[in-house]
Amino acid sequence: MGKSSKDKRDLYYRKAKEEGYRARSAFKLLQLNEQFQLFKDVKRVVDLCAAPGSWSQVLSREIFSRDEPDAKIVAVDLQPMASIPNVTTLQADITHPKTLAKILEIFGGEPADFVCSDGAPDVTGLHDLDEYIQAQLILCALQLTTCILKPGGNFVAKIFRGRDIDLLYSQLGYLFDKVICAKPRASRGTSLESFIVCLGYRPRPGWTPTLREDGSTEEFFEGSGIGRASLRDDLELEEEERVIAPFIACGDLSAYDSDATYTLEEGFSSTSLDPVQMPTAPPYKKALEMKRKGLLK
Repeated sequence: MGKSSKDKRDLYYRKAKEEGYRARSAFKLLQLNEQFQLFKDVKRVVDLCAAPGSWSQVLSREIFSRDEPDAKIVAVDLQPMASIPNVTTLQADITHPKTLAKILEIFGGEPADFVCSDGAPDVTGLHDLDEYIQAQLILCALQLTTCILKPGGNFVAKIFRGRDIDLLYSQLGYLFDKVICAKPRASRGTSLESFIVCLGYRPRPGWTPTLREDGSTEEFFEGSGIGRASLRDDLELEEEERVIAPFIACGDLSAYDSDATYTLEEGFSSTSLDPVQMPTAPPYKKALEMKRKGLLK
């Protein structure tokens, strides 16, 4: 399917290019903000797993449009990312202590007001495996979040909803006043993707989160008391408390349906638009180089 037909099939895809966003996912964050006012009074933001940078673009436009000269936005990803106005980009591992130290240095030792993550693994199609890997990615993002987020701050991350997602809701409920599962209208209804919106960070009493280079997520949250299965003396397993987070659909009903096909509105050019930012490190880069050299048959 070519660019022209995709422009018509997915209006968010075309609108992203028209408005200068690198990916259609920008509208997901915009719709989440419409519902939860995530950017209110926010000056220091960390965007985890940020590439290609559409969420960082939204944050830059929304926060700096309020004339916030002291605002700082840090975008972190293992992949290289083209620069964005008013955003400091770090090519780094979100689980490494040096990454945390660098972010705190940029913030002048001050905590973050808001941390978000739109990261996701390369899906395999095996739903149980994809859900597990995504849950682990959220816990990795949560490690850094608990080290840098101010009390009362907010955290948003992409999730894949599955049969065991209620356990993650329960664990997050120990750390935040309110945990909500949200589905922006820009997110396709056919996708398992949703977003966990965690409002009002509450540090655990008596627990100091500490990132270690060789530590696992299990070891990191040990002692936090956020809930985990335990084996009693009689060898009976004590199950974790499980909860159901409220589910909210975000985005005005008049907004585009991400699963619908549209004809271009009158006055719009029928020509396809080029991407705002070409991939900086695409997974097929080596194959393209080999093809140019005639090494692929």
